[in-house]
Amino acid sequence: MTKFRAKLTFILILLIGCSMMIAGIFMAKVLENSHIKSLQENMERELQVITATGDWNRKGTDAELIFYYSEQAKHLKEATNERVTFVRADGKVLGDSDQRPEQMDNHLNRPEIASAAANGVGYITRYSDTLKENMLYAAIPVKNEAQEITGFLRISMSLEQVGKSIRSLWYFLISGLILLFLIAGIVSYRIAKGITHPIEKMTKVAQQITNMNYQSRVPAYNNDEVGQLGQAINRMSESLQQQMARIQENERRLQGVMENMMSGIMMIDREERIMLLNPSAEYILGFSSQELLGKKYNEAKQQYEFTKLIQECIETQDPIRDEMVFYYPEERILDIHLSPIAHEDEEWSGVLIVIHDITAVRRLERMRSEFVANVSHELKTPIAAVKGFAETLLAGALNDKETAVSFLQIIFDESERLNRLIGDILELSKIESKRIPMNFSPIYLPEFLERSLSVLRKEAEKKHIELSMQVDDDIYIEADEDRLRQIIINLLSNGIAYTHDGGKVKVRVEPLDMNADGDYERLRLIVSDTGMGIPKKDLPRIFERFYRVDKARSRSSGGTGLGLSIVKHLVELHKGTIRVDSEVGVGTRFTIELPVIH
Repeated sequence: MTKFRAKLTFILILLIGCSMMIAGIFMAKVLENSHIKSLQENMERELQVITATGDWNRKGTDAELIFYYSEQAKHLKEATNERVTFVRADGKVLGDSDQRPEQMDNHLNRPEIASAAANGVGYITRYSDTLKENMLYAAIPVKNEAQEITGFLRISMSLEQVGKSIRSLWYFLISGLILLFLIAGIVSYRIAKGITHPIEKMTKVAQQITNMNYQSRVPAYNNDEVGQLGQAINRMSESLQQQMARIQENERRLQGVMENMMSGIMMIDREERIMLLNPSAEYILGFSSQELLGKKYNEAKQQYEFTKLIQECIETQDPIRDEMVFYYPEERILDIHLSPIAHEDEEWSGVLIVIHDITAVRRLERMRSEFVANVSHELKTPIAAVKGFAETLLAGALNDKETAVSFLQIIFDESERLNRLIGDILELSKIESKRIPMNFSPIYLPEFLERSLSVLRKEAEKKHIELSMQVDDDIYIEADEDRLRQIIINLLSNGIAYTHDGGKVKVRVEPLDMNADGDYERLRLIVSDTGMGIPKKDLPRIFERFYRVDKARSRSSGGTGLGLSIVKHLVELHKGTIRVDSEVGVGTRFTIELPVIH
């Protein structure tokens, strides 16, 4: 039983018990008074009867009178079982049923005698010194024919009988009270339970709501105050459930945004501790959230310049933007935004730091700058040649037919080279911007490679270079046929261009990652030659635009410096990879791995 129910039950029992006890005491007192009143009235009637039937105005000596009235008193006591006393008008006792009159005091000043003399009847309850017990006395005056008081007739009875009656009444009342107390206790408990049970249910529901169980509801009760309270709690629970659902949805969205942002987010509270760090910030800074969260920013082992930047933002409470180079965990160029956070009351509460990794952007800008410079340089050479030979022809060399034809051939070759260069630049631009459509279809590799080799066979024969291929008969791949041919021809052309006379250029196909059904998941295409090779220092940059190992030899071979860059981008559009292995004087091998789509 809960404290409230026990308290309410106790209060109800106490209230009912006290009410019943007060009512019982009042009833007992009323009954006692009524009983005594009834006794007094009966004693008065008895006195009137005794007065009317007896001779209480007898003459004689005191001894005679004492004897006579004592006998009369004793005779009356036998009939009434009450003490009878006759008192003369002067207070002298002339007769008594229980004591000898000579030994009794003057009774004129006794309260019942005095009241009888004054009012015609007198009653008193007092302790009798003679009988040594409480007695109820009643007295009336005795008058002669002239209506003069000649004496007083008094009767008394022990209150022991009255006490027994009163005690019986009290026993009855106490038994009734005990029974009523038990009934009151049961009734009080039922009443208290009826009142507190809904409150207990509401308390449990409120506790469940406190424990974030917003689906808990209070059962329906009557439409009284308790029922209205239950309905209010249910409405509150529904409102909290809806609000919590919105908060959780917003939190999930915010969490998703934070986890998937490419930019790093860091938050520092007013106590200068790191309180928030998203995965991108962990990756950029090279520390996990477990290592940084809860630490002060100046204890987080961050770069000194970065720490000073945060300190400056905290001190000035102004937004700061700066670009900074980080060297750990690897060299990066970071664009850092620091913004002070303030609540609605404009109280400063922390700093929000947004970190952008702009290394790729700066590298791209540098590459674009280099690309423009390379394009300008590459275009400048053929244009200068065309311009120079044209000026020479205009200056008079046109009259020398043999010289003029030679110069015009050079102008034609340079214009062709210029045309190829511009074509490759446009092609590379389309490939890099993903603006070329890819049309995938099944390709039978033996036939495909044979046709690709036939395109370059005449060029290879000029240098006595052996072209060969090694591929199984049942090899298929799903790819864009035109772009795959562009890859193979570019690599074969480079192999022929940089291989000495009498060398070899070979294409080999190898299936990779055989599954349980005997199907292969990837294909490896290897284009190798026995040419001059590439120095190791140049291998990392071999796929850069306009990068040439031997610039003079590359130009003389008619290359634009963009072929391998185009090859790399086309391989990536096929979701593949390409790598190069080379040794100077031994040869070069390009290895392409492409996924097979079943």
